[in-house]
Amino acid sequence: MDAAGGCPHAANARLLAEGAVASVVLPGDVSGMAVLGHEALKDFLSHPEVAKNASHFAALQAGEIPDGWPLRTFATVQGMTTADGADHKRLRSLMSRAFTPRRVESLRPRIEELTAGLLDGLGRAAAEGDGVADLRTHFALPLPMSVICELLGVDGEHHDKLHHLSNQIVATDIPPAKALAANREMIEVLGQVAAARTANPGDDLTSALIAARDDDGGRLSPPELIGTLMLMIIAGHETTLNLITNAVRALCTHRDQLQLVTAGKASWADVVEETLRWDSPVSFFPFRYPTSDLTVDGTVIPKGTPVLAGYSAAGRDPKTYGDDADRFDVTRDRSTRHLSLGHGAHFCLGAPLARMEATTALEQLFTRYPALDLAVPEPELPRHASFVGNSVQRLPVRLA
Repeated sequence: MDAAGGCPHAANARLLAEGAVASVVLPGDVSGMAVLGHEALKDFLSHPEVAKNASHFAALQAGEIPDGWPLRTFATVQGMTTADGADHKRLRSLMSRAFTPRRVESLRPRIEELTAGLLDGLGRAAAEGDGVADLRTHFALPLPMSVICELLGVDGEHHDKLHHLSNQIVATDIPPAKALAANREMIEVLGQVAAARTANPGDDLTSALIAARDDDGGRLSPPELIGTLMLMIIAGHETTLNLITNAVRALCTHRDQLQLVTAGKASWADVVEETLRWDSPVSFFPFRYPTSDLTVDGTVIPKGTPVLAGYSAAGRDPKTYGDDADRFDVTRDRSTRHLSLGHGAHFCLGAPLARMEATTALEQLFTRYPALDLAVPEPELPRHASFVGNSVQRLPVRLA
């Protein structure tokens, strides 16, 4: 895997032509595998002999993974994403009781208000920049970051710091010392948030998580609470940030598809779903581990192997989506659901919020600035330094 990231689609196509499963070398020369094909990934994500807990990560348990390994947090953070069975059910139940559909829907007016205000700011930034502004910095980032932080009760003073630390934690080319420092600082900041909400509970998700109890009266342990907050901060803004960014890039480079939406022949929800499939905001997500030698689409994945979920590859699998799988088409048949928000027991709990934010953002953006277009050629946009996140670092646009 290229630790420097970059656009994954050409490499994905080459690998898919060879099979649905590939052997990969992770940073630090750690051996792993990736499941790339749609059907193979769908089966793998819900297979009863596939675990998320790092106790099944053979190399980690053998002491072969150093503390500063850039992907270690994905394996060792305590929370839903690294729990299995009854433990996962307990944690997800506690989370679900706090992260209710009613709470998410209640955010809609605030999301619409934030979006309108950020569009005003985007216009001011463009006016100061000879008509050009970085949409990612002024719009796609602050919207989901503001929403998730308000939801969690995180003060505004922490927003920039948490985004910076999130970027470092998901980076796959970060040196060990920086990886360790970023994790320590993230835990410290989130510890401050948890302490503040414990001392002064409010109508926020962190307070609800602290107070939530499972059926046996149990609560989240301190490490589980911090791990859950870390998961929500990173997944709650990085994924939606990439989704909005990728959707705008797609529409600007496929004006015919934008015209279908503005003519009422497709919806903004269609744009979001096609973007999730065609240019998944998460490219390869770490990790799952077979609890026994497992054959997937004719390839044996040995017990204890760290496996990447290849969402960006599965979304363009021609065996599932046909010969035009690499074409952005907002009118595409949705009978086959993409896997970009997961599948099975670990399906993304925040999917409704991400979809609400993205559809609101895109509709208001192109209603306010219908002539919006990229200010530089799409191939020249700098890519993320990660094979986990899939997007660009900046998105300069002209509003008119």
